[in-house]
Amino acid sequence: MTDQLTTPSPAPESPQPPSVRRLPRALTPFRHAAYRRLGTALVLGTFVGGVWIVALVWEVIRIGGGASQLSLVSTAGAVGVLLPALLGGVVADRVPQKLILLAVAAVELTGMAVVALLSWTDQTQIWHLAAVSFATGVAMAFYYPAYSAWLPALVPEEDLLAVNGFEGMIRPTIGQALGPGLAGVVVGAVSTSAALGLAAGFHLLGLIALTAVPLTAVRRDLDEARDGHPVATALADMREGFVYMVRTPWLLATLLFASILILVMMGPLEVLIPFLIKDELGGGPGDHAVVMAAFGIGGAVGSIVMASIRMPRRYLTVMNLGWGLGCLPFLVIGMADAVWVVAVAAFVVGALFSGPMVIWGTLLQRRVPPHLLGRVASLDFFVSISLMPVSMALAGPVADRIGLQTTFTIGAVVPTVVAIIAVWWAKLPADEIAHPLRDEPEPELEPA
Repeated sequence: MTDQLTTPSPAPESPQPPSVRRLPRALTPFRHAAYRRLGTALVLGTFVGGVWIVALVWEVIRIGGGASQLSLVSTAGAVGVLLPALLGGVVADRVPQKLILLAVAAVELTGMAVVALLSWTDQTQIWHLAAVSFATGVAMAFYYPAYSAWLPALVPEEDLLAVNGFEGMIRPTIGQALGPGLAGVVVGAVSTSAALGLAAGFHLLGLIALTAVPLTAVRRDLDEARDGHPVATALADMREGFVYMVRTPWLLATLLFASILILVMMGPLEVLIPFLIKDELGGGPGDHAVVMAAFGIGGAVGSIVMASIRMPRRYLTVMNLGWGLGCLPFLVIGMADAVWVVAVAAFVVGALFSGPMVIWGTLLQRRVPPHLLGRVASLDFFVSISLMPVSMALAGPVADRIGLQTTFTIGAVVPTVVAIIAVWWAKLPADEIAHPLRDEPEPELEPA
């Protein structure tokens, strides 16, 4: 099978006429046909994800379910993602990543189509939704490591920053705004089955776009990886990923910092802001929507700005301090006396959270050895998803005991302090000097 796979190298660019303007840096990945197809599939998949979340909620409500039933369905999906999260990286480093993404898309499409049919025939039950949510969660655990490991085989490394910036921009705009907004309109004007069918239809288009992306070989010696019992070799692969993480200071320090960041940040952001708006500022659901929209818009702006510039020379320092300092607006949120103040602070948090995320994705793809990238990406994914529910579970009780303002202060100060410690402890300034990632600027085109 290996001789049927190809690892496409970027086609040599034909000399451009002097009158042709170069693409903006953020759009340079679209010079490559492979990424244009993958980007199309990503946009469609992100849109579908936004539609699915809203349609699933209203399907639970349509069949008479309440908060407990919705929690059951959501928990099933979270458990499905968490259980095989580390295994997803092992598979991504052994199986051609396109095949993994096609399998994930097929599972998701099947689940959405089944739920749409059940809804249309009025046969949906909670256990149906929980089972589909669990199955799609399991599939998603294999998506992120495979996708992260595949990108460097499709675009040159100098375009990876722009790729990650583009993806960071479409998630809040399409996945968190356009998709859910259209789903709400369709549910209100037609039915939940129509919204579910819409999700399935667009997911089919995304699957078709994905099939057009070139199949690339796994960048690893597969004979060595398969030498032994499958369970033993899988465990050995996981161990190799952990050993690499522990022995790589910049990776270990950043993941440890990220775990603390998520633990103290996500709960206040997702759980406490609605209560702050309601109890302290006299606002309602519309005000909460404005604040979360500001956070999403900030994320899109931060991502696209980072995609439009060159990789910072001090990329490790900028990334970690950006995340840490990006939490300081929680101080403003905790002391805010108006909703617009919370919205502005949320915009800043979103921008300073997403901008460094673009550096992080690019950093993994450029500095982690190709044969380990899937496993390292799965460790990153595991850190992100495992502590998020813990943070949300702790935020309410902690705020009840010490107060909202004090809790937001902790969320602002702790990440900043830990970021400074991580930069100092792992000697990140020396590391980034020894391993520069900044590309030299391309020569300017002279006018005719």
